[in-house]
Amino acid sequence: MIPKPSGGYRPLGIPTILDRVIQTAAKLVIEPIFEADLEPNVYGYRPKRSALDAVQEVHELLCQGYTDVVDADLSKYFDTIPHNDLMKCVARRIVDRNVLRLIKRWLKAPIQEQDRNGQGKRTGGRRNKLGTPQGGVISPLMANLYMNRFLKHWRIRRCSEAFCARVISYADDFVIVSRGRARQFLQWTQGVMGKLGLRLNKDKTVVRDARKEQFDFLGYTFGSVWYKKTGEPYMGASPSKKSIGRLKQKVRRTLRPSEKGAWPDVCARLNALLRGWCSYFCYGTTQIAYRAVERNVYNRVRLFLVKRHKVHSQGIRRFPSEKASGELGVLLPRPMKTAARRVP
Repeated sequence: MIPKPSGGYRPLGIPTILDRVIQTAAKLVIEPIFEADLEPNVYGYRPKRSALDAVQEVHELLCQGYTDVVDADLSKYFDTIPHNDLMKCVARRIVDRNVLRLIKRWLKAPIQEQDRNGQGKRTGGRRNKLGTPQGGVISPLMANLYMNRFLKHWRIRRCSEAFCARVISYADDFVIVSRGRARQFLQWTQGVMGKLGLRLNKDKTVVRDARKEQFDFLGYTFGSVWYKKTGEPYMGASPSKKSIGRLKQKVRRTLRPSEKGAWPDVCARLNALLRGWCSYFCYGTTQIAYRAVERNVYNRVRLFLVKRHKVHSQGIRRFPSEKASGELGVLLPRPMKTAARRVP
């Protein structure tokens, strides 16, 4: 069980080493077969596609006037995928009975976990008819394959052309952007998902007018922002406050007072964390987020070194920002130029 950013815990079904090897080998063979059938607006867990591509696509559609948004989230998607329907999707392209039997066994693999009292217990098994274990090599492909049923139905019904709408999907998160029919699409989506044996998370699924409100998707915040120099609005995409907050928590844990490791090792771990964050949050308007992260990282580094070296001051003169990013080797994020788009 691992904690979710929004609270609660997410169960992970980690396969044994032998199963991981076999699943990887099977995926290398069957992934290209299913890849040809996946819709182009599926961005999660696919070769040569990333979450950043989905972020860019959403931003560009907003700038084109698709500002009525359904920000949707499926409730326990990986845990509620019906095995029978999923295996029918697999069997449309795979006819080898041995491969089909192997995939079915992976879906029904029991999970060893602990209860609140620390006692071991097993869940899943042969009687289990729902879900694909998160943590398995083959699970993301199976999740994409079943989600593709909804997207294919969208294409067959010609919703994009008939209702001036687009859908962008990343695993169990997806957004529908349209021109004035967001609530209609929300009701339509609820009906289709019900037929697939899935349901939307009512707490996380919202309808937004991006010209007046903001919404979060894949760690970014989208919505209308005012350009300070001219006073004109533009459709912005920037790192969300939650993403910045989670990074600050990780920086705090890395530079905790009880850390006794050598500074080069601590700095290397800190830089790896910052480098990964900056490589993803590099799209759109980043100045405000980068400044906030830069200030937080510098202050944490300064206070960490002040306590380690027992300096009887705040350490501003002994550990200035220039020294932190220079001699000490800390990768302080630097603000980038704004990618401004006018609101249509």
